[in-house]
Amino acid sequence: MSFILFDMFIERCTDFAQPVVTFLSRVYTPVDMVERAYMRMTNIFTLVNQLVFFVLCDRVLVPNQRVTALYSLMFYNVIAYCVSYIRELIEKEDWSPWVRMAEHSNIKHLAMSATKIVLEWTKAVTFIITVVFMLLVFGLEQGLEHYKPTLVYNFITGLYYIVTEKVFVELLLSFIIFLQLPILENLESLWVPVLFRSYTAIISFLFAIPLVFYGQYRSACIAIYLNVFLRYKEMKLNSLHNLSMERAVLTQYRYATSQELSEFDDVCAVCLSPMRLARITPCHHIFHGECLRQCLKASDHCPICKRELKFD
Repeated sequence: MSFILFDMFIERCTDFAQPVVTFLSRVYTPVDMVERAYMRMTNIFTLVNQLVFFVLCDRVLVPNQRVTALYSLMFYNVIAYCVSYIRELIEKEDWSPWVRMAEHSNIKHLAMSATKIVLEWTKAVTFIITVVFMLLVFGLEQGLEHYKPTLVYNFITGLYYIVTEKVFVELLLSFIIFLQLPILENLESLWVPVLFRSYTAIISFLFAIPLVFYGQYRSACIAIYLNVFLRYKEMKLNSLHNLSMERAVLTQYRYATSQELSEFDDVCAVCLSPMRLARITPCHHIFHGECLRQCLKASDHCPICKRELKFD
């Protein structure tokens, strides 16, 4: 009898909840469209995240300073611009001031050449002025009487800025790719955005919690919505979705044990490179995870024995 009553209770709750869920879904649909449009504006989305987090750090770490967030974000942006310009100079291949009419032509396009020269000189002058300005500001300490961040503040905000600003994220990604960590299976370009976004969401949540105890509920809610909820949503829709799809291909194949690597020779049959971490197919052939993933994009058969790789 009790089971029948329990089933009737669950059924009533379901019947009651269904229209509520439908109503909330209809109400949230336009909000979801606005959120997606906002998240597609990557630069604005990132800048708002940085500013909100810096304000959180202001209120938690340096509560008596009200402009520290703006000064810090301004200085970090200047540093990012300088790094970006220096990186552009290092990676630049064509130092010619001329723009040719076609790729294999010797005829110079005068208008485009003049535009290119002016643009390059503008960049150079802007870079020099920026560096001189930074040196004067920090050297003469003019206008910085109220800017006294602590070492902890600089470390936390600097780390947050590094993992959110495009130029630093690209440099870190290049470094991680250079390390060739086997556990990432050459999915660094997919793992790094997920790890960085997860870190920013978690650290923002941790810094928003103290505001609740300080009675600043509105600021805490805004920070959690912008820097935690929307950050997680953006990660789930983009980088986490892409990573999950790629990993879904590899998770069907278990990791090869050290004994199997030694028995079957620890060299990948696709790239002919040594293997410290590898995946093994049902036909007992061993490959790097990245090599196997690339092969499976072209065919569902084993690269060695051509057996169809099926999982029942």
